[in-house]
Amino acid sequence: MASMLSGCSFLGFGSWGGSGNGSSEHAVLSLFGSGSHMISGYVGNIVADEPQAALAAQTVLERGGNAADAAAALGLALSATLPSRASLGAGGACLAWRPGDRHGGEAFVFLPTGDSPPDAVQGPTGRADRPASAPMLARGLFVMQLRYGSVDFAELTQPALQLARGGFEVGTQLAADLEAVQAPLLADDAARGIFGRSDGTVMKAGDILLQPRLAGSLERIRSAGPGDLYMGSLARTFVSASDAAGGGLTMAGLRTALPQAVLPLTVTVQGTQVSFLPPPADGGYGMAVAWRDIENGRSVSGAGARAVAGWRASEGGGSASVLTARAQELLDSGHTPSGGALPNLPASTSFAVVDRQGEAVSCALTMNNLFGTGRVAGSTGIVLAASSAHVPRPLLPAAIASRDGAFVAAATASGQADAADAAAAALSGAIQGNADAMKPATSAGRANAISCRAGLPGNSARCFGAVDPRGGGYASGGARN
Repeated sequence: MASMLSGCSFLGFGSWGGSGNGSSEHAVLSLFGSGSHMISGYVGNIVADEPQAALAAQTVLERGGNAADAAAALGLALSATLPSRASLGAGGACLAWRPGDRHGGEAFVFLPTGDSPPDAVQGPTGRADRPASAPMLARGLFVMQLRYGSVDFAELTQPALQLARGGFEVGTQLAADLEAVQAPLLADDAARGIFGRSDGTVMKAGDILLQPRLAGSLERIRSAGPGDLYMGSLARTFVSASDAAGGGLTMAGLRTALPQAVLPLTVTVQGTQVSFLPPPADGGYGMAVAWRDIENGRSVSGAGARAVAGWRASEGGGSASVLTARAQELLDSGHTPSGGALPNLPASTSFAVVDRQGEAVSCALTMNNLFGTGRVAGSTGIVLAASSAHVPRPLLPAAIASRDGAFVAAATASGQADAADAAAAALSGAIQGNADAMKPATSAGRANAISCRAGLPGNSARCFGAVDPRGGGYASGGARN
């Protein structure tokens, strides 16, 4: 663990503006070693857009890992099973909560970055015709799992490694994404070598996808720690390969691409406290506005999207902590300005996990475009996410609800401008324990939600998960679709 920390060069915990939940130390157990064992009975619930990544998280829970461990394993597995929306080059945000947390838990924001700054040592890069984001996924998941997890992060790379190295059947979501961007994706030699078929088309659902180069990168992260992707030999290889792919990344850009740990937004209605992702992951703000309107009986279609548009029109600058405080003030006042229509927004994917002790994590991830820049960073096998300097900000909503110190619900969603409203509707149904109320509420939004109306820990028989039936998602642990 110490080597991973030094490799990532993170700021000290005390300066992050977190929730002050106490020590980040945790007992380390082995999930896949000789002394590992399987837990019987209820282990938790998982909901996700991609089933094979969800099953990786289920395995972690069954072997004794907690929700943060399972969420990190799921996010890493998505880099293999859904690189169109969550490769190792991706970014996003996660909300984590456990019983006893003060201030509603903690939000971890690791959105895709803008264009990389120059690096005096590296010198000028080649022509960046497809500017890329720094790869934020591994670093963001690492920080979240360090604060809330129970095992060495290296263990959590194993499911992703197995999927990349051993291969898996292409799922319906990945197949649909491949079909949507077939022509531009196959124009890149490296991407065509991974996702193309011998007949000149992209892979279809049921085809076996092998990614040995990605497996090599994951193996390096497992053995040397995630910091190697930002400051070590893997970083140098990645920067060189991204330069060849027109991404324009620099070592300085990787070194300075740090996740932020901040307080979530919170709203309390009739004794239920809900934590939401804060700005700059402002989908949580829109979700909070829409959910509060639903609970107060004044639900208006598209309220979340308009709230995000209004926020973006007036948010101004400042650090994540400043933006969070400003958004919280608006929520507390009850006067949240609305804006007009949002532009076409980047695609995303979402998932949530709760364990048997009531710890929960809810995340949304994005490449800032389907398959990001549409190019792969050479021998690393990593699909490059698009720089945020050239696309609208993604809308990433996620929330966790508690009552009297017990977990009761979690919800998140994808679906561009519809995501906040879809997630808010699913959250309302999940808090009620009403599966019918968790059904699709918007045309494009795809929500994932977990309901434990009686509260966790202690009442797992009332827990279930739900995913949008229009997609190919997966819900475990007494799931209802």
